[in-house]
Amino acid sequence: MKRVVLLLGFGLLFTIQVDAQGFLNRLGNSVKGAVENTVERRAIQKAEEVTESAMDVTINKKDSETESITESEINSISVSENKSEDSKTSTQSTKQEPQQKLSSTSKYDFVPGDQILYFDDFSQDAIGDFPALWTSNGSGEVKTVNIAPGNWFHMNGEDAVYCYTKEIDFPDNFIVEFDIIPDDEYLYGTQFTLYNDWKDDTKELNNDLFPGLGGLHLALEHDRWESRGYKDGEDWIDGVATKNPVIREKLNHVIIWIQKRRVRVYHQDEKVLDVPTNIYPDLKFNRMRFSGWDRYSAPFISNLKITSAAPDMRSKLITEGKLVTYGITFDVNKADVKPESFGTLKSIADVLKENGSVNVKIIGHTDSDGDDAKNLELSQQRAQSVKNELIKNFGIDASRMETEGAGETKPIAPNDFPANKAQNRRVEFVKIN
Repeated sequence: MKRVVLLLGFGLLFTIQVDAQGFLNRLGNSVKGAVENTVERRAIQKAEEVTESAMDVTINKKDSETESITESEINSISVSENKSEDSKTSTQSTKQEPQQKLSSTSKYDFVPGDQILYFDDFSQDAIGDFPALWTSNGSGEVKTVNIAPGNWFHMNGEDAVYCYTKEIDFPDNFIVEFDIIPDDEYLYGTQFTLYNDWKDDTKELNNDLFPGLGGLHLALEHDRWESRGYKDGEDWIDGVATKNPVIREKLNHVIIWIQKRRVRVYHQDEKVLDVPTNIYPDLKFNRMRFSGWDRYSAPFISNLKITSAAPDMRSKLITEGKLVTYGITFDVNKADVKPESFGTLKSIADVLKENGSVNVKIIGHTDSDGDDAKNLELSQQRAQSVKNELIKNFGIDASRMETEGAGETKPIAPNDFPANKAQNRRVEFVKIN
């Protein structure tokens, strides 16, 4: 009896999915993609509910005459079905030796530039307030969380958008980074959008489904990544990947590297999405926002940073004698080098390997927050950590590198706003011969 109920549950799931797909096909191109996604999502959600109900009946129903299906019985059924479908393949597979599973690894290969275009960690905003430089058609507030330091923008409005109120002069090549903590109900995620607002109709708050002249949507869902390049009057340019999606109730560091039309996304030490022509040609971004439209999610966002394209390492270090980098990063009040620093470290190591007679001094710098003496000690530890990384992972001779900690004593910007403080938190390489 239980097996019958289980089969009925799966049959009903299949029927609902087929009906949902047939309905979507009848809609054709006359309905916007947003509506299509909504119908599909809710059909899938309903199917999941039916399946769970059928499973509950199977598990909970007490039948004195029949025992529950054991794991061995399920395995027997699976083997029987496989044999009936293709007995020849099954026979051949039993004779083959187990094959080694294919695996692969990669490293961050992006290198942030030497100019910070934007930075916000919401430290200038009071807890409980809506961030001063953002606006929304929903609710939101700055909070603290128990799993990470600092202030976090909780985007908790239903079907709301969150727009940065000022324009940003984005170059052709740039990198966007931010930390995100998805809430426990994070279903279809949040959507980060870069766009070109209409010059004759600039909106501080733009809640259009596809804002401006054109742009790029990046959806961070709980089970996948979805990018969509768009332009007024044109078809979408889509990209989808399921590798390393964001994890609910955990701190996730997301990196988006834009190179003209190419979009690459990095997460959990790996590249998860790479679409070479994801953006329409000649589309220059000047605005950004987050959107929760039809997403059923309320994420926390912090440490949002935008940097320019990679500097010319060779020219800066060899010709000019000094390289300032924001691509080597550390956790708050810690000296361990973070994984996303790999690309910058590799580029510097390559320059040193190609110029064997060049020695450098590595200097760590901090902002003015906290105790002066502790900042000095932290900057010294960070400089030493960078040296250790270059020795251990890139084979640079220790005798070619000196370290120094400057703490907060040599700022290059006022220590007033988050963006200026971010400029002061840096690592410098100075040629010493």
